[in-house]
Amino acid sequence: MASPANLAPAGKMSHLRWVICALLFLATVIAYVDRGVIAYLEKFLETVIPGLNSIKYGYILAAFQAAYAIGMVVAGGLTDKLGTRKAFAIAICLWSVAAMLPGLAFSVITFAVAMFLLGLGEAANFPACIKTVAEWFPKRERALATGIFNSGANIGNIAVPLIVPFLVAMFSWRGAFVVTGAMGLVWLAAWLLLYRRPEQHPSVSKGELELILSDPVEKIESVPWSNLLPIKETWVFAIGKFLTDPIWWFYLFWLPRYLQTTFGLSLSSNRLPLVIVYSISTVGSIGGGWISSALLSRGKSANLARKTALLICALCVLPVFIAPYLHHLWLVVAVVGIATAAHQGWSANLFTLPSDLFPKAAVGSVIGIGGMAGAIGGVLFQLATGYIVGLTHSYVPLFVTACLAYPLALIIIHAISPKLAPARIDARVM
Repeated sequence: MASPANLAPAGKMSHLRWVICALLFLATVIAYVDRGVIAYLEKFLETVIPGLNSIKYGYILAAFQAAYAIGMVVAGGLTDKLGTRKAFAIAICLWSVAAMLPGLAFSVITFAVAMFLLGLGEAANFPACIKTVAEWFPKRERALATGIFNSGANIGNIAVPLIVPFLVAMFSWRGAFVVTGAMGLVWLAAWLLLYRRPEQHPSVSKGELELILSDPVEKIESVPWSNLLPIKETWVFAIGKFLTDPIWWFYLFWLPRYLQTTFGLSLSSNRLPLVIVYSISTVGSIGGGWISSALLSRGKSANLARKTALLICALCVLPVFIAPYLHHLWLVVAVVGIATAAHQGWSANLFTLPSDLFPKAAVGSVIGIGGMAGAIGGVLFQLATGYIVGLTHSYVPLFVTACLAYPLALIIIHAISPKLAPARIDARVM
């Protein structure tokens, strides 16, 4: 607990936790801009990078996600060990430099190497964000805070089609990678200036600190990975990520290509449909977090609140299987937009499960394990997508998979943990 001398005047309630949440939101925006540039430019890059096609594009994306999986192994534990301030700073330095490297690429292999390094750095974003939320928010506010920062993914996706054509016109396609990559270094300066743990932050009032620390005190200091892997609650999160993360990556990396090839859109005319899809998805991210937070505030259990929100999102995804059978652009945009919104609402609630089920000392590691599982699923799905699109020119199996993944994940989550009771773990205590 911070001493009174370290706190803002007690007479006024501070709201610094929401400023910290805004920083997490901006970091997520930057991460999705950095990874989204290649998706938006992929059809154009096929004309300037020798040998690039859908199958090799799948290899490049698989390299990104393989690195993401490897990075998750390190990122969660590193975040728990170093703390969010240091771990996030290291990660964004790495991914900002890596995001600039595609501007130097001249072949499929060099693109793959650059994307591999980008995946290593960006793997820390969600473990660090979730751990920060666990440190700065009481449990009843975490789903909403997670939904807010997670909506940065949608804003990043919206920003890509808006700014990339301009950057290409001003600085060439290589310059577009460099400029977007440099944004992370600007964020880093703000992070180092503003971020401290709430107990150590001079701008946190006594009232806000009491709110942040209003949950029961945890005595657990650290939890080794070896103690987390056998626990079923770890796999509640990991299986949910394994089954549904690849669907989000499919929308992120393949939707620009799908719309261009299916409806004959150019780089510029593809802009508005993508902006609309990801604008719709933003509503889902915040709305999904709001649903469970509202239920909790009405006295419902975390089990009922989280699973109700997950069920609503899973049901909203179901119509997406008809997308490849629709021949009107804006109908596809509407159906896919609802599906991406549902995914983001699902993700906001899924990301709160580790902080519901585990002590703060273990949250980063559990997020890392789950993120690794999601990235492994993403590697398999990216490779499969590349071959399915390259050999059959059909997206039907992919949209059917996107339809079924969420209900299947929810069934498994409920089967493993019917009550979402907190995990019982062996750990070092204070």
